[in-house]
Amino acid sequence: YVEIVAPIEDSPAWHAGIKEGDLITQIDGRPVQGLPIDEAIKRMRGEPGTRVTLTIARKDSPAPLRFTIARSEIVQKSVKAKMVEPGYAWLRIAQFQEPTVDDMAAKLQALYRDNPDMKGLVLDLRNDPGGLLPGAIGVSAAFLPQPEQLIVSTKGQLPDSNQQFYGRREFYAQRGADPLAGLPAGLKTVPMVVLVNGGSASASEIVAGALQDYKRATILGSQTFGKGTVQTLLPLSTGQLKLTEAKFYRVSGKSTQDRGVTP
Repeated sequence: YVEIVAPIEDSPAWHAGIKEGDLITQIDGRPVQGLPIDEAIKRMRGEPGTRVTLTIARKDSPAPLRFTIARSEIVQKSVKAKMVEPGYAWLRIAQFQEPTVDDMAAKLQALYRDNPDMKGLVLDLRNDPGGLLPGAIGVSAAFLPQPEQLIVSTKGQLPDSNQQFYGRREFYAQRGADPLAGLPAGLKTVPMVVLVNGGSASASEIVAGALQDYKRATILGSQTFGKGTVQTLLPLSTGQLKLTEAKFYRVSGKSTQDRGVTP
Protein backbone atom coordinates (compact mmCIF):
# COMPACT_ATOMS: atom_id res chain seq x y z
CA TYR A 1 0.00 0.00 0.00
CA VAL A 2 0.93 3.69 -0.15
CA GLU A 3 1.89 4.98 3.29
CA ILE A 4 1.35 8.59 4.32
CA VAL A 5 4.59 9.84 5.89
CA ALA A 6 3.04 13.24 6.64
CA PRO A 7 0.20 15.19 4.97
CA ILE A 8 1.38 18.53 3.62
CA GLU A 9 0.15 21.30 5.89
CA ASP A 10 -2.85 23.26 4.50
CA SER A 11 -3.24 20.79 1.60
CA PRO A 12 -6.63 19.26 0.65
CA ALA A 13 -5.61 15.95 2.26
CA TRP A 14 -4.56 17.75 5.47
CA HIS A 15 -7.89 19.57 5.70
CA ALA A 16 -9.81 16.34 4.96
CA GLY A 17 -8.24 14.61 7.97
CA ILE A 18 -5.61 12.35 6.38
CA LYS A 19 -3.05 11.47 9.07
CA GLU A 20 0.56 10.34 9.37
CA GLY A 21 0.77 6.55 9.17
CA ASP A 22 -2.44 6.13 7.13
CA LEU A 23 -2.30 3.51 4.38
CA ILE A 24 -4.00 4.23 1.05
CA THR A 25 -5.57 0.94 -0.07
CA GLN A 26 -7.77 2.21 -2.92
CA ILE A 27 -7.93 5.23 -5.24
CA ASP A 28 -11.41 5.82 -6.65
CA GLY A 29 -12.31 2.25 -5.77
CA ARG A 30 -9.30 0.70 -7.54
CA PRO A 31 -6.82 -1.26 -5.37
CA VAL A 32 -3.28 0.13 -5.14
CA GLN A 33 -1.53 -2.89 -3.62
CA GLY A 34 1.56 -3.59 -5.70
CA LEU A 35 1.07 -0.44 -7.80
CA PRO A 36 4.28 1.56 -8.45
CA ILE A 37 4.35 4.73 -6.36
CA ASP A 38 4.61 6.98 -9.43
CA GLU A 39 1.46 5.43 -10.90
CA ALA A 40 -0.42 5.88 -7.60
CA ILE A 41 0.62 9.55 -7.56
CA LYS A 42 -0.64 10.02 -11.13
CA ARG A 43 -4.05 8.64 -10.16
CA MET A 44 -4.33 10.97 -7.18
CA ARG A 45 -3.31 14.11 -9.03
CA GLY A 46 -5.71 15.99 -11.29
CA GLU A 47 -7.18 19.32 -12.27
CA PRO A 48 -8.18 21.72 -9.47
CA GLY A 49 -11.85 21.33 -8.58
CA THR A 50 -12.06 17.65 -9.52
CA ARG A 51 -12.47 15.03 -6.81
CA VAL A 52 -10.70 11.85 -5.80
CA THR A 53 -11.86 9.25 -3.27
CA LEU A 54 -9.20 7.57 -1.12
CA THR A 55 -9.84 4.44 0.93
CA ILE A 56 -7.69 4.49 4.04
CA ALA A 57 -6.59 1.81 6.52
CA ARG A 58 -5.86 3.39 9.91
CA LYS A 59 -4.41 1.57 12.91
CA ASP A 60 -7.05 2.65 15.40
CA SER A 61 -9.99 2.21 13.01
CA PRO A 62 -11.57 -1.28 12.71
CA ALA A 63 -13.13 -0.48 9.31
CA PRO A 64 -11.71 1.23 6.21
CA LEU A 65 -12.18 5.01 6.02
CA ARG A 66 -13.18 6.83 2.84
CA PHE A 67 -12.26 10.43 2.08
CA THR A 68 -13.58 12.27 -0.96
CA ILE A 69 -11.17 15.14 -1.50
CA ALA A 70 -11.52 18.13 -3.82
CA ARG A 71 -8.25 18.69 -5.63
CA SER A 72 -6.72 22.17 -5.55
CA GLU A 73 -3.41 23.89 -6.12
CA ILE A 74 -1.37 23.64 -2.92
CA VAL A 75 -0.26 27.07 -1.75
CA GLN A 76 1.56 26.67 1.53
CA LYS A 77 2.59 29.31 4.03
CA SER A 78 6.22 28.50 4.69
CA VAL A 79 6.58 30.34 8.01
CA LYS A 80 4.25 30.98 10.95
CA ALA A 81 5.10 32.52 14.31
CA LYS A 82 3.43 33.62 17.53
CA MET A 83 4.00 34.05 21.25
CA VAL A 84 2.68 31.01 23.11
CA GLU A 85 2.99 32.71 26.50
CA PRO A 86 4.89 35.75 27.82
CA GLY A 87 8.56 35.46 26.87
CA TYR A 88 8.23 32.27 24.81
CA ALA A 89 7.89 32.17 21.03
CA TRP A 90 6.84 29.45 18.57
CA LEU A 91 8.30 29.52 15.04
CA ARG A 92 6.85 27.06 12.54
CA ILE A 93 8.51 26.23 9.22
CA ALA A 94 6.27 23.97 7.13
CA GLN A 95 8.57 23.74 4.12
CA PHE A 96 11.80 25.37 2.94
CA GLN A 97 10.89 27.58 0.00
CA GLU A 98 12.57 30.52 -1.76
CA PRO A 99 11.09 33.22 0.54
CA THR A 100 11.52 31.18 3.76
CA VAL A 101 14.57 33.04 5.12
CA ASP A 102 13.06 36.47 4.39
CA ASP A 103 9.71 35.49 5.91
CA MET A 104 11.37 34.01 8.99
CA ALA A 105 13.48 37.12 9.55
CA ALA A 106 10.45 39.41 9.26
CA LYS A 107 8.40 37.37 11.74
CA LEU A 108 11.26 37.13 14.24
CA GLN A 109 11.85 40.87 14.09
CA ALA A 110 8.14 41.48 14.73
CA LEU A 111 8.14 39.10 17.72
CA TYR A 112 11.20 40.75 19.26
CA ARG A 113 9.80 44.22 18.65
CA ASP A 114 6.83 43.41 20.88
CA ASN A 115 8.73 41.05 23.21
CA PRO A 116 12.34 42.28 23.62
CA ASP A 117 13.00 40.10 26.68
CA MET A 118 12.64 36.73 24.96
CA LYS A 119 13.22 33.80 27.32
CA GLY A 120 12.88 30.87 24.93
CA LEU A 121 12.02 29.83 21.39
CA VAL A 122 10.50 26.67 19.90
CA LEU A 123 11.40 25.90 16.28
CA ASP A 124 8.73 23.53 14.97
CA LEU A 125 9.92 21.34 12.06
CA ARG A 126 7.42 18.50 12.50
CA ASN A 127 6.14 17.10 9.18
CA ASP A 128 8.43 19.49 7.28
CA PRO A 129 9.42 17.48 4.16
CA GLY A 130 12.35 19.76 3.32
CA GLY A 131 12.78 21.91 0.23
CA LEU A 132 15.51 24.30 -0.87
CA LEU A 133 19.00 24.03 0.61
CA PRO A 134 19.60 27.84 0.90
CA GLY A 135 16.55 28.02 3.16
CA ALA A 136 18.00 25.41 5.50
CA ILE A 137 21.35 27.23 5.61
CA GLY A 138 19.72 30.60 6.32
CA VAL A 139 17.51 29.26 9.10
CA SER A 140 20.50 27.53 10.73
CA ALA A 141 22.67 30.65 10.39
CA ALA A 142 20.04 32.81 12.10
CA PHE A 143 20.60 31.00 15.39
CA LEU A 144 24.30 30.01 15.25
CA PRO A 145 26.74 32.44 16.91
CA GLN A 146 29.34 32.61 14.13
CA PRO A 147 28.60 33.27 10.42
CA GLU A 148 31.64 31.24 9.35
CA GLN A 149 30.35 28.03 10.92
CA LEU A 150 29.90 24.98 8.70
CA ILE A 151 26.24 23.99 8.29
CA VAL A 152 26.40 20.90 6.07
CA SER A 153 28.61 19.27 3.44
CA THR A 154 28.14 16.90 0.51
CA LYS A 155 30.37 14.01 -0.48
CA GLY A 156 30.22 11.95 -3.67
CA GLN A 157 32.36 10.07 -6.16
CA LEU A 158 32.98 13.08 -8.43
CA PRO A 159 35.06 16.11 -7.33
CA ASP A 160 32.16 18.50 -8.03
CA SER A 161 30.02 16.54 -5.59
CA ASN A 162 32.28 17.42 -2.64
CA GLN A 163 31.11 20.77 -1.29
CA GLN A 164 30.84 22.60 2.03
CA PHE A 165 28.11 25.08 2.94
CA TYR A 166 28.65 27.75 5.58
CA GLY A 167 26.36 30.19 7.34
CA ARG A 168 27.50 33.10 5.17
CA ARG A 169 25.24 35.32 3.10
CA GLU A 170 26.36 33.92 -0.25
CA PHE A 171 25.05 30.49 0.73
CA TYR A 172 21.48 31.59 1.59
CA ALA A 173 20.86 34.94 -0.17
CA GLN A 174 22.61 35.37 -3.50
CA ARG A 175 20.81 38.60 -4.44
CA GLY A 176 19.40 41.57 -2.59
CA ALA A 177 20.06 42.59 0.98
CA ASP A 178 21.06 40.13 3.69
CA PRO A 179 17.76 39.14 5.38
CA LEU A 180 19.59 38.13 8.55
CA ALA A 181 21.53 41.39 8.95
CA GLY A 182 18.96 43.15 11.13
CA LEU A 183 17.99 40.27 13.40
CA PRO A 184 18.20 40.81 17.18
CA ALA A 185 21.48 39.65 18.73
CA GLY A 186 19.48 37.70 21.30
CA LEU A 187 18.62 35.06 18.69
CA LYS A 188 22.18 33.76 18.94
CA THR A 189 21.82 32.86 22.61
CA VAL A 190 18.12 32.48 23.42
CA PRO A 191 17.38 28.94 24.75
CA MET A 192 15.93 26.81 21.94
CA VAL A 193 13.99 23.61 21.41
CA VAL A 194 13.55 22.06 17.95
CA LEU A 195 10.54 19.79 17.43
CA VAL A 196 10.89 16.95 14.87
CA ASN A 197 9.13 13.72 13.95
CA GLY A 198 9.09 11.01 11.27
CA GLY A 199 7.80 13.52 8.73
CA SER A 200 10.79 15.85 9.19
CA ALA A 201 13.07 15.24 6.21
CA SER A 202 15.86 16.61 4.05
CA ALA A 203 16.35 20.36 4.68
CA SER A 204 14.63 20.18 8.08
CA GLU A 205 17.11 17.44 9.07
CA ILE A 206 19.98 19.69 8.02
CA VAL A 207 18.76 22.42 10.38
CA ALA A 208 18.06 20.06 13.27
CA GLY A 209 21.42 18.32 12.78
CA ALA A 210 23.42 21.55 12.70
CA LEU A 211 21.76 23.01 15.80
CA GLN A 212 22.25 19.70 17.60
CA ASP A 213 25.91 19.28 16.61
CA TYR A 214 26.78 22.78 17.80
CA LYS A 215 24.77 22.19 21.00
CA ARG A 216 22.75 25.28 20.13
CA ALA A 217 19.35 23.66 20.67
CA THR A 218 17.69 20.67 22.27
CA ILE A 219 16.03 18.36 19.73
CA LEU A 220 12.73 16.87 20.92
CA GLY A 221 10.24 14.49 19.33
CA SER A 222 10.83 11.28 17.40
CA GLN A 223 13.41 10.00 14.90
CA THR A 224 13.36 11.99 11.66
CA PHE A 225 12.75 10.50 8.21
CA GLY A 226 16.33 10.08 6.98
CA LYS A 227 16.62 11.73 3.55
CA GLY A 228 20.11 12.99 2.83
CA THR A 229 20.90 12.53 -0.86
CA VAL A 230 21.69 14.86 -3.74
CA GLN A 231 19.90 13.62 -6.84
CA THR A 232 19.68 14.57 -10.51
CA LEU A 233 16.74 13.70 -12.77
CA LEU A 234 17.83 12.20 -16.10
CA PRO A 235 15.21 11.90 -18.89
CA LEU A 236 14.69 8.47 -20.44
CA SER A 237 12.47 7.39 -23.33
CA THR A 238 10.24 5.58 -20.82
CA GLY A 239 10.34 8.11 -18.00
CA GLN A 240 13.02 9.49 -15.67
CA LEU A 241 15.99 8.16 -13.74
CA LYS A 242 16.85 9.59 -10.33
CA LEU A 243 20.65 9.44 -10.10
CA THR A 244 22.14 9.85 -6.62
CA GLU A 245 25.32 11.93 -6.94
CA ALA A 246 26.22 12.58 -3.30
CA LYS A 247 25.07 12.43 0.30
CA PHE A 248 24.64 15.19 2.87
CA TYR A 249 26.86 15.03 5.95
CA ARG A 250 26.40 16.86 9.24
CA VAL A 251 29.08 18.83 11.06
CA SER A 252 29.65 15.74 13.22
CA GLY A 253 30.43 13.70 10.10
CA LYS A 254 27.21 11.67 10.27
CA SER A 255 25.05 11.16 7.21
CA THR A 256 21.33 11.74 7.61
CA GLN A 257 20.48 9.29 4.81
CA ASP A 258 18.48 6.36 6.24
CA ARG A 259 19.52 7.43 9.77
CA GLY A 260 17.86 10.76 10.29
CA VAL A 261 18.35 12.89 13.39
CA THR A 262 17.94 11.31 16.81
CA PRO A 263 16.27 13.58 19.42
